[in-house]
Amino acid sequence: MKTYLVGGAVRDELLGYPFSEKDWVVVGATVEDMLALGYQQVGKDFPVFLHPETKEEHALARTERKTAPGYKGFAVHATPDVTIEDDLLRRDLTINAIAKDADGTLIDPFGGVKDIEARILRHVSAAFAEDPVRILRLARFAARYAHLGFTIAEETMQLMRDMVKAGEVDALVPERVWQEMEKALGEKTPVQFIEVLRICGALKKIMPELDRLWGVPQPPEHHPEIDTGVHTMMVLEQACLLSEDRQVRFAALVHDLGKGTTPKEEWPKHIAHEARGGKIVLELCQRMRVPNDYRDLAERVARFHLHYHRALELKPVTVVKTLEQLDAFRKPERFEKFLLASEADARGRPGYEDRLFAQGDFFRTALTAACSVDVAALRKQGYENLKLANKIRAERIRLVAEVKQL
Repeated sequence: MKTYLVGGAVRDELLGYPFSEKDWVVVGATVEDMLALGYQQVGKDFPVFLHPETKEEHALARTERKTAPGYKGFAVHATPDVTIEDDLLRRDLTINAIAKDADGTLIDPFGGVKDIEARILRHVSAAFAEDPVRILRLARFAARYAHLGFTIAEETMQLMRDMVKAGEVDALVPERVWQEMEKALGEKTPVQFIEVLRICGALKKIMPELDRLWGVPQPPEHHPEIDTGVHTMMVLEQACLLSEDRQVRFAALVHDLGKGTTPKEEWPKHIAHEARGGKIVLELCQRMRVPNDYRDLAERVARFHLHYHRALELKPVTVVKTLEQLDAFRKPERFEKFLLASEADARGRPGYEDRLFAQGDFFRTALTAACSVDVAALRKQGYENLKLANKIRAERIRLVAEVKQL
């Protein structure tokens, strides 16, 4: 029985990249051996155990054989005669197929160390094509390591294109797509996640609403970049600079989906794209099983981001109505995220990246003023029910009007 450190911990240690989790592979043992040593079995599809003290995951060395389409169609073989090299062969990328024994010796049968040094993401074997989730994972690794100079091997990109053409991506379930996307949104450069999926053709399958933005023009006087897909990537990039919050980043990513449904005869204008976009976001989130907090912010950003841009031009009554529609009085934290995503939209254009935008501070000041209405005092004056609600609204409008005069 021999234990090896494998996967991400070895990879990130070689990269000098921070990591917290450690995964281990055990060679030469049976399930009974592990249980006798006090390990707790947790794996359903294959033998995985928690160490009795560290609680770190230890998996028996295993091989996999494709038995059906999709990412669940595998038969697992885990017996004492499976070697560490056999186990590493089934892994996705060479940089993830490195093991380290107790003496610190690296087991690297597929050139993972060399690819780390060359900053290349490369598949281990043709078995990569058997699991469509690996496309998502590779895209996520691109998002994590692009800032270190990592690129994708051309033969790996071609393999992913072939997988898409073969229909493998069609077997992905929405929950699994979202799981990888949510992780990617927390990486250094989420833009790379989207770009990799678009280049290999997978984005058109899993998020057609987003993919169709490329090639859709916008008015050059407002959007020097012209292309809506290019703009969207610039907005996501700016969102990452403004916030580490994944909800803000997701909202930035989907804020302009309505432009993808604008009739060509109306190009480059996009009349009422906000309302269309809000509806598309809701449909997308339902299909992909996106959590409600992500959905609610993204839908509001899609519908109201132009209100942010026009904030200084809006009448006080419209400002208050916007605050109400955004539920800013009850959920000021979400409203702040709305402002960040909308600012990212404003900055996501060539020449606008470093400009100062007053709209966010105006909205913040307006909300603070509108929240200062003394409701208790109004009750003492005899206002109740509908009359109280109308009076509160009138006072909010008056206070916002004072803010606009400053």
